[in-house]
Amino acid sequence: TGGKRALGIPLTVEFSLVDVRNGCAPLVGHAVYLWHCDAGGNYSLYDRPERSYLRGMQVSDSDGRMRFETIVPGCYGGRFPHFHLEIFPTQAAAKTGDDAILISQIAIPADVCAAAYRADTAYRASVGNFLGSNSIVEDFIFSNGSKEQMAAMTLRCAGDVRNGYRGAAIIGLAA
Repeated sequence: TGGKRALGIPLTVEFSLVDVRNGCAPLVGHAVYLWHCDAGGNYSLYDRPERSYLRGMQVSDSDGRMRFETIVPGCYGGRFPHFHLEIFPTQAAAKTGDDAILISQIAIPADVCAAAYRADTAYRASVGNFLGSNSIVEDFIFSNGSKEQMAAMTLRCAGDVRNGYRGAAIIGLAA
């Protein structure tokens, strides 16, 4: 928004898209549309219809990878902290919203959220929501999976609140 960065702890996210039907070969040229709530647990275009932020699209490179520069998402009532994503076979399809081949969510590790929410006052509104339901197994979306599936749907993170976090996830598609 006007060159300003969203308030919150920085998080760089790298996704790798692979074709599970082809030996996990990289998927090149696929587009991922990613969005999440701000540090206070609000979504642009929904809770704040006049604004568009913390939303973006990237196209996978020759290694099937893409990177997003964002913040640790906040938490709103009833949900565990997460990203939303849609994956499209091409950038053109993503721009029109047609032919999504996957619509899913990626959880943020509880320890990352707890540290971020304690360290930065921008997350003040998220603290109570997170403490009220700080387990992925209580989330009505993620709890539908096994422990292994929940682990696969959780971002792997390294870093700290002082220097920011780096997260990664491999997303397997039957392309």
